Amino acid sequence: MYTRLNQAQPYALALFRIVVGLLFACHGAASLFGVLGGAMGGGSIPAGTWPGWYAAVIQLVGGSLVVLGLGTRIAALVASGSMAYAYFKVHQPEALFPLENGGEPSAVYCWAFLLLVFTGPGALALDRLFTSRTTANGGQDRTPEPSTPIAA
Repeated sequence: MYTRLNQAQPYALALFRIVVGLLFACHGAASLFGVLGGAMGGGSIPAGTWPGWYAAVIQLVGGSLVVLGLGTRIAALVASGSMAYAYFKVHQPEALFPLENGGEPSAVYCWAFLLLVFTGPGALALDRLFTSRTTANGGQDRTPEPSTPIAA
């Protein structure tokens, strides 16, 4: 059973990446263009306003890159940082816990994207096409060697 689960892991990770990235991109599109219900129940965020408009651009672009699996680790790192900023700047001053301050989505997105920074995109990512093409052309394989834990 564990063998099958381990074989499916890259595909499950890809599905996780695609769903999280798509939801994040939709949130950015709603804020920027007023679609899907718009920003905070309707309308869009005026261009150039700090920090909302910039956060929405990060959401749309970062979420789209994560969905495609293109520059996944960097896009996920920027998205995670954006959500950490949103949580501590917007939500945390209202109350300590996410349930009290409405910051659950920011906290969950922050940790989900941070997970993708460390796990990578999984299967079905455009990043994989470029790295396999590089190694096929005699370039350096940038896949890290498996390491053993330093201390158990």
